[in-house]
Amino acid sequence: MDLGIHFADYGLPDGMAIAPVLAETARVADEGGVALFTLMDHFFQMEHLGGPSEPMLEGYVGLGYLAGITRRLRLGLLVTGVTYRHPGLLAKMVTTLDVLSEGRAQLGIGAAWYEREHLGLGVPFPPLAERFEMLEETLQICRQMWSDDDGAYAGNHYQLAETFCVPAPVQAGGPPVMIGGSGERKTLRLVAQYADACNLSGTQEADDIAHKLKVLQRHCDDLGRDYAEIEKTVLDGAEPLDDIDGFLSRMEQYAALGISHVTVKPPTADPVGWTNDIVDKVVPRLREI
Repeated sequence: MDLGIHFADYGLPDGMAIAPVLAETARVADEGGVALFTLMDHFFQMEHLGGPSEPMLEGYVGLGYLAGITRRLRLGLLVTGVTYRHPGLLAKMVTTLDVLSEGRAQLGIGAAWYEREHLGLGVPFPPLAERFEMLEETLQICRQMWSDDDGAYAGNHYQLAETFCVPAPVQAGGPPVMIGGSGERKTLRLVAQYADACNLSGTQEADDIAHKLKVLQRHCDDLGRDYAEIEKTVLDGAEPLDDIDGFLSRMEQYAALGISHVTVKPPTADPVGWTNDIVDKVVPRLREI
């Protein structure tokens, strides 16, 4: 099983600057065998991490910074809200990241949820059903821009006269698409139809994960999609270093269900030291699962 690190909290202790801590955390992860490094994609910090008064970086600028100082890590946001950027611009930004990282970009995307940040910065926040419609059109536009079709796109929410994307992404067919969330009726159906990977969030019992994956498989069957093509991933809320054996035992249960990647979050106090411990104590054992 692969490990990802999700750097979610920039509210570091006094005296610690964001840039060098973020850079060193990513460097240690890059050299220590971590597979994926992700950042947040929010305008404001989330309420449970302190809310808008706490620091938050713009996600794709942050990934561009990391692309220049890493060599192996896949890079992505966990996850982009569909409302944040026009889909043509989003496809161009992810393509730029893929080109400059030499083929290491990933598009993580979801339907968005944090209303306060939208209202705060004046970004439209349509009802949920409309956001899911926008999400599906955005996925279609990204796929078209990463294909040989540079013609028009006409949807209900977005109309593009031309879909040129030059230079093309380094990765054939474009960067892999991960859809975040585990909603059974809409989100997992979109995963089955458009995505290369799903991301199920939270520390969940194996039975819960198994249920969500069965729902995904049913959607794949309905759409004629090969379920095995989709990478199954989990964002885990536990602290692995608190109980390494317990964490790995749970990952063994997940792996038996088909999960091949788990992402965890460093603590705010010392992300660099934590990452050093993760690559020494967890990554080698996780690879054996």
